[in-house]
Amino acid sequence: MSEIWIILTGALVAISCGLLGSFLLLRKMAMVGDAISHAVLPGIVISFLITGTRESLPMLIGAGIIGVITTFLIEMLHQKLKLQEDASIGVSFTFLFALGVILISQFADKIDLDQDCVLYGDLAMIPFDQLTLTSGIEIGPRAFYVSMINLMVVIAVIVLAYKEFVITTFDNSYAKIIGISATLWHYVLMSCVSFTTVTSFESVGAILVVAFLVVPAATAYLLTNKLKIMLALSALFGLLSSVGGYYLATYFDSSIAGSMSVVAGFIFGLVFSYTKIAVRNTVQTEPILK
Repeated sequence: MSEIWIILTGALVAISCGLLGSFLLLRKMAMVGDAISHAVLPGIVISFLITGTRESLPMLIGAGIIGVITTFLIEMLHQKLKLQEDASIGVSFTFLFALGVILISQFADKIDLDQDCVLYGDLAMIPFDQLTLTSGIEIGPRAFYVSMINLMVVIAVIVLAYKEFVITTFDNSYAKIIGISATLWHYVLMSCVSFTTVTSFESVGAILVVAFLVVPAATAYLLTNKLKIMLALSALFGLLSSVGGYYLATYFDSSIAGSMSVVAGFIFGLVFSYTKIAVRNTVQTEPILK
């Protein structure tokens, strides 16, 4: 039963990230997830300093707030100071990550704040953190329900705001003409990315979240130019990466998160090779026009 919980939790995170990653990829902001994953460190430290506890909820709230602040900072540097998008991302996350390191060294150096756990996660420990009802009945891992709720929120936001996301992703000028605020919907999307990243820290780790945000969406992008199909394929490739990665890790007795990332990369490689061969065959079979 433990392996089912691990695979399901990984799959929920993968599908959430795949759906959001499709929009990030099309907006040329695929590495925002990486920026958020590093930038939230000061939020974790500040939460501990305020509450004096390492409980998950305060840490997640602190990290989530800093994650949203990171998106605001990136957008401000890009829009107000006219920095390139990638430069804005680099400046924001390096500054905040360095600030978190300083806060740990100054105020929490004797406290076991395991930032490695945030980066790498520990999927194998998911089944041991059970959610218990007041009657004492265990209903499953806490991470599974957190990931499920997050996925439901992500799907609801995408369904309700699909038109706005599509228009602001492909044509900001047209969005302004018809009265859609590109800035507002940008922050809605970035907030979803921020909280998806943060809620996945404890279970799968930031590194796997970044992989799930980028690789399944990039793989789907190779196969289609229709957004709805891209979203479905991104979710599918994320699911396959989760299942295949778990069994790969079991076979080699290695990191589950690392194995899921490897499988995601392997699927991308297969699809990339397939598209190259398909293009080459198409070119070779086309008649020569005279």
